[in-house]
Amino acid sequence: MNSEHNDPARTGNTAGRPADAPGPATETFVAHRNLLFTVAYEMLGSAADAEDVLQETWLRWAGVDLDAVRDRRAYLVRITTRQALSRLRTLGRRKETYVGTWLPEPLLTAPDVAEDVELAESVSMAMMLVMETLAPNERAVFVLREVFGLDYEEISEAVGRSRDAVRQIAHRARAHVAARRPRGTVSPDETRRALDAFRGAVETGDVQGLLDILAPDVVLLGDGGGIRQAVLRPVVGADKVARLLVAGLGKVSAPALRPAHVNAAPALVVRLGGELDTVMAVRIEDGLITGLYAVRNPQKLSHMRQETPLRR
Repeated sequence: MNSEHNDPARTGNTAGRPADAPGPATETFVAHRNLLFTVAYEMLGSAADAEDVLQETWLRWAGVDLDAVRDRRAYLVRITTRQALSRLRTLGRRKETYVGTWLPEPLLTAPDVAEDVELAESVSMAMMLVMETLAPNERAVFVLREVFGLDYEEISEAVGRSRDAVRQIAHRARAHVAARRPRGTVSPDETRRALDAFRGAVETGDVQGLLDILAPDVVLLGDGGGIRQAVLRPVVGADKVARLLVAGLGKVSAPALRPAHVNAAPALVVRLGGELDTVMAVRIEDGLITGLYAVRNPQKLSHMRQETPLRR
């Protein structure tokens, strides 16, 4: 692989390859690329690292004897999972020295991704943050079992643990997530209504309007990565959050605060001078915004330029 242009791990197609038809290894990889990216992204919370995992997966897959592979999809998922687990350790060390709060890398996604309710919930910013609290093996098992529906035998091979151990890990991870995940399923329409009220209040500097849509114990998290200014610690409480938002975003003109589909849910993006400045995702419970996630680190905004296809 000498460039992204002819690498199916990155392009998802065979553009730039010789005119003759691609081989079976390439065809299989390209067919499952979006699935593999989704697995890696849900395990890592980083699109850039997920892309690197796909590169590593392709390099290993290209050398496999396909005649000896019974289930090519399962084999690719296994390679991807192992590479992602290895990458998680590196990512963990980076987070230890990260400036301020680390938030998952946002993805611009097509509106129809929300039609797969389980997939949409699993890639939401709120759920990605819940999965951040799992140990690496717990996260891998949870993603493969609860999101992608793999059986315990397949997961056992992917994570290198016995089937009984995988069952115990799955049980522990489910309980951990259940205690922290958002209560109930929120429809895109409900999220959109809350965001419309939020947007209108911010643009007009209406503190009371914000207090009406923010939960009393709302939490605002910001991620500037030490590159852009952002709150370094969580801001808790409707009054504090409302006044901070009005002070910070009240000067933004209406056209600059725009709706977008981020991580399979309605969200807002802030553009300053025509450039993407902030991605604002939300967590909603009982019709109120309970979590605000503002990603400003420019190194995390590259996947907001075009839609990222996700697949189970």
